[in-house]
Amino acid sequence: MKLFIVIPCYNEVRRLAAVIQEVKSFGEVVVVDDGSRDNSYQVAQSQGVKVLRHLVNRGQGAALQTGNNYALSRRADLVVHFDADGQHQAEDIPKLASPITAGQADVVFGSRFLNVRDNNQLPFFKEWLILKPAIFFQNLLYGVKLTDAHNGLRAMSRKALEQIVITQDGMAHPSEIIDQLIIHNLPYLEVPVTIRYDEFGQGLLGGLKIIRDLIFGKINK
Repeated sequence: MKLFIVIPCYNEVRRLAAVIQEVKSFGEVVVVDDGSRDNSYQVAQSQGVKVLRHLVNRGQGAALQTGNNYALSRRADLVVHFDADGQHQAEDIPKLASPITAGQADVVFGSRFLNVRDNNQLPFFKEWLILKPAIFFQNLLYGVKLTDAHNGLRAMSRKALEQIVITQDGMAHPSEIIDQLIIHNLPYLEVPVTIRYDEFGQGLLGGLKIIRDLIFGKINK
């Protein structure tokens, strides 16, 4: 199967080269620079991978859709979304791809809550003030049973890429993906993945915005 790794990027010059080097052995890498104000675009170009560019910052959802469109145009069989900030681990890519190549699912979500190691390392405020409420509202509003929310590590089959179109440019796009996979009756599952926490990820304000987007995104449907 032809696997593409789509990396949305905004001002990640410090970590981007290392992330690209980690993942490039697993598939064809597409970096979508979302109007970065630093040298992320130039750094990505120096790594020998495909680099697409938004002239202005549009948001992560828009960057992912640009990457998805490119992968489809290159006859991708599946795409893995992988963050540019260093929080994801390349070793998880085969775990995400395997259920799709086996025909078991069209969308595979990475879940840090299926990983005992991650549960031990997850900061208390992030787990109980951000992620647990977001998971509750996500499952309640969309009628799914997922153990994680707004984890950007996921895989999508070509069928899913053709049917799921991300129109939410910003950080509401994970909820939109869930909504559309339900609408199109696409089979999905979760696999355990490991997240490097440190300074990465959402702060409290960002977490509140996630919950807001979950609720208002569903109301506005």
